[in-house]
Amino acid sequence: MSRLVLILFSVMAACANAQSFPVAGQPVSIVVPYPPGGLGDILSRLVGSKMQESLGVPVVVENKPGANGGIGTAYVARSRPDGHTIAIVPMSAVTINPWLYPDLQYQPKDLTPVVLAISLPNVLLVNTSVPASTIAELIGLAQREPDKLNYASEGNGSSSHLFGELFKASAKAPMTHVPYKGSGPAMQDLLGGKVQVMFENIANAMPYVKAGRVRALGVGSSAASPRAPEVPPISSVVPGFEAMNWIGFVGPAGIPREVLVRLNEHMVRAIRSPEISKAMDDRGATVVASTPEEFSSVVAADLARWSKVIRESGITIQ
Repeated sequence: MSRLVLILFSVMAACANAQSFPVAGQPVSIVVPYPPGGLGDILSRLVGSKMQESLGVPVVVENKPGANGGIGTAYVARSRPDGHTIAIVPMSAVTINPWLYPDLQYQPKDLTPVVLAISLPNVLLVNTSVPASTIAELIGLAQREPDKLNYASEGNGSSSHLFGELFKASAKAPMTHVPYKGSGPAMQDLLGGKVQVMFENIANAMPYVKAGRVRALGVGSSAASPRAPEVPPISSVVPGFEAMNWIGFVGPAGIPREVLVRLNEHMVRAIRSPEISKAMDDRGATVVASTPEEFSSVVAADLARWSKVIRESGITIQ
């Protein structure tokens, strides 16, 4: 009998330890699947510092770039689901890449959404030579002269490419896609008039708008942005339209519920701290700090949305 009791206690202790988080002395690793210096990298380091204080264990940020975020994200998907290895990912890594890259080493089902950290509204911009001052006028121009308007993106299959295709389909506004290698070159050609239309995140766009170098016709959020309250939502003219990027944290599939709840609690506390909220606001981002369930719903909705856009527009990655 005593031996049976000892076995039962050993099993119970093992189960309790398997679901404890964090494990004393074991660091938490935040994987950034892109090079240092980007917004995700900055946010990870800020969150990691706060989590280290609240969890009482080291929190290490590791950059594992490559394959448009695929290498680092796949690494986390294959990691032990104990809460100690998570990744910070943009919308594209979870909801666009799976539809475009047949050799992707992970799928959304291999990941656990932990927290949607921030959202970033995009702005529909036009060159100042375009004879349209409103979304409705731009749509009318595209319909009257379908070969006249070219829209720039930061690359084939990028979120700005998909936003453009979604706008074309939703507004029935024919335009020709011109891909670039990054938003910087795309913006330069928009300023120079080589392309006429572009979606860009609000932080990057507004300095050019305020300088009068481009015209902002609409924002991709459901309501006007505090950073540009004079710019109406595109959805006020094109019902249901949304052009929002987001950044969130994910872990491998199978994280125990108790661990997930605790991990989310500490991350939400960090993201909502005054220091991080201000740092994100300064960069044009809005703090969300969701529950895992809310983040899962966003991922599911975006997977369905971008699957439809990619399928109907015929986007492929060469």
